[in-house]
Amino acid sequence: MKNDDHCGCFPTGHHYPGIAHRLKVRAVGILDGVDGDDSWVDQTIAFLDTETTGTDSKTDRIIEVGIVIAKGGSIVSRHGWLINPGMPIPAGSTEVHGIKDEDVAEKPSFAEVGEAILDTLRDAIPAAYNASFDRGFLLNELERNGVQASDPPPAVRRGVVWLDPLVFARELYKGKGVSRALGAVADRLGVALDRAHRATDDAEAALMVLYKMAEDSRIPQGYAAFVQEQRRLERQQEEARRFWR
Repeated sequence: MKNDDHCGCFPTGHHYPGIAHRLKVRAVGILDGVDGDDSWVDQTIAFLDTETTGTDSKTDRIIEVGIVIAKGGSIVSRHGWLINPGMPIPAGSTEVHGIKDEDVAEKPSFAEVGEAILDTLRDAIPAAYNASFDRGFLLNELERNGVQASDPPPAVRRGVVWLDPLVFARELYKGKGVSRALGAVADRLGVALDRAHRATDDAEAALMVLYKMAEDSRIPQGYAAFVQEQRRLERQQEEARRFWR
């Protein structure tokens, strides 16, 4: 009997070679100017993480942004901003990231650093761990503060998919009681995370998790294939969440 544990695919049974021709045709969500057949590891990636006053991007505010730029598996630069949110930081949020009102009292507002953040994201494939959270906060802050760019970076362009290792972690580490939180996944893969819930540290750890995942034969190596498989898994996971609601 064939051992399906070594089929070279996710448990869904989709073999990458068998769908490669469709992935090349339907390269939805990839960055213009990047060949979808090229390895995503070789591309410039901007991995972003935010710390916030809460979890609702419509009413809460960003208080820290971290961006780590990498290419070819190596970190090129690190960037971080503490931001005055213009509102008190709830105690419950401070318990998570350790950032207090006094830490941001003299820091610039998002309106003052927004252009610098956009410039840092320029010409790079965007990525985040639980990307919908960070992308939502970034877009809402940009709109709220009237920050615009004449040439928007990929992170804020409509239709560009952010790489998100959490989507793959949910698939790779299925199982009751198995945490897919960044700290747990980083520990499982041997990635150091010294200051959890600080933006630049989380961004760097999550980036290295993404690169470690590239060593798994089940992870697509091509940029277009990775994006399309991520989109497929996201749809599958959302359907599962709706079923259990």
